[in-house]
Amino acid sequence: MFTIITGAQFGDEGKGKVVDLMAGDYNIVARFQGGDNAGHTVKVKDEIYKLHLIPSGFLLDSRVLIGPGTVLNPEIMVEEIRMLEEAGVKVSAEKLGIDGKTSIIMPYHIELDGLREATRSEKIGTTKRGIGFAYIDKIARDEVHFSDLVDEKRLMQRLSDIAPQKEEEIKAIGGDPSIVTESSLVDRYISLGRELAPYIADVSYEINKSLDEGKSVLAEGAQGSHLDVIHGTQKFVTSSSTIAGSACANLGVGPTRVNEVLAIVKAYITRVGAGPLPTEQEGDAGQHLHDVGHEFGTTTGRSRRCGWFDMPLAKKSVYLNGYTSAALTKLDVLTGLDPVKICVGYELDGKVIDYPPEDTSQLARCVPVYEEMEGWDADLTSVVGYEDLPQKARVYVERLEKLMGIPVKYISVGPGREQTFMK
Repeated sequence: MFTIITGAQFGDEGKGKVVDLMAGDYNIVARFQGGDNAGHTVKVKDEIYKLHLIPSGFLLDSRVLIGPGTVLNPEIMVEEIRMLEEAGVKVSAEKLGIDGKTSIIMPYHIELDGLREATRSEKIGTTKRGIGFAYIDKIARDEVHFSDLVDEKRLMQRLSDIAPQKEEEIKAIGGDPSIVTESSLVDRYISLGRELAPYIADVSYEINKSLDEGKSVLAEGAQGSHLDVIHGTQKFVTSSSTIAGSACANLGVGPTRVNEVLAIVKAYITRVGAGPLPTEQEGDAGQHLHDVGHEFGTTTGRSRRCGWFDMPLAKKSVYLNGYTSAALTKLDVLTGLDPVKICVGYELDGKVIDYPPEDTSQLARCVPVYEEMEGWDADLTSVVGYEDLPQKARVYVERLEKLMGIPVKYISVGPGREQTFMK
């Protein structure tokens, strides 16, 4: 069984809690793209774990893997391992594997990221964690692999090859080039490599062999479909491919092995940073969604912009990912809003369309066409089954199902593991 999970919006849909819920049924949970610009929050009873790299299945018996399509900051990785171990969760080499071809985020990537964003007249909204520049080096074949990091001699050879180019790049945009070879930073990375060396793995081989043996694998994505570097709202996107096909390419698993593709989608929509968000609400409804939903980014702490459910964008996500079902999160946040609205189309240049325009500047000009539904006042946070939801909430869920064309498999009514149930 090979299942892929991706976010169907702009990220922050609640993938971490859904993965945590499902991981008990999977032998392996594998992260397939992105870096520590991602943020997953998992709440179990009174414990809250905020993760950026380690897949969300770490709390259960699953083996967790980081595939070669990711970019890895070893400092953050070690911090997460220590944080979990301090909480009583041991992260052994039997528990965690990191592919040897995973690209390493170096200090000069972080420096370049901050310098480049500062020079932009129109900000992208990067987290300034070096993610994009690590991916640039991956494509240019100038990256440092995890297998280099864990071998001091190989690391020093790679740095000697790369350093002149990186020093020139930093100098050209007004930075201090000494960061590339600063001895304290190099020594720190050598130390990090030694600490992480036991975790090196061949992720593609391990996943395929496990599937051959009848085991189950869950592939976990970061960010959301409309932040995809190719298909997202250019240029306000992330640096990797966030859609389901990316799981196959980045983990090294053929598409014929995929059994299920699950969409994670909020009952409304949010976005962090710049870029179009056609249904954004700046009045009372938007404030309600923001405050009740506690809409702040896990990674950056930035306030999220909030709006009504955007069906044209959801339809595009269904096409991009080939979803077979969905998990609907934060349904409880809509309590107290009346009416509840669903954007079912856009008005653009005098025409009504039901699918997003390809051009981002056109999407930014789209005016939502809404369908209104009756809201409900009942608190949903203690609901444990679909039939216990208020009728108006069930009508809303079933309308989303019909418009998306895929069934809702899971519903979440709060941050706790026990607050998510099957429909």
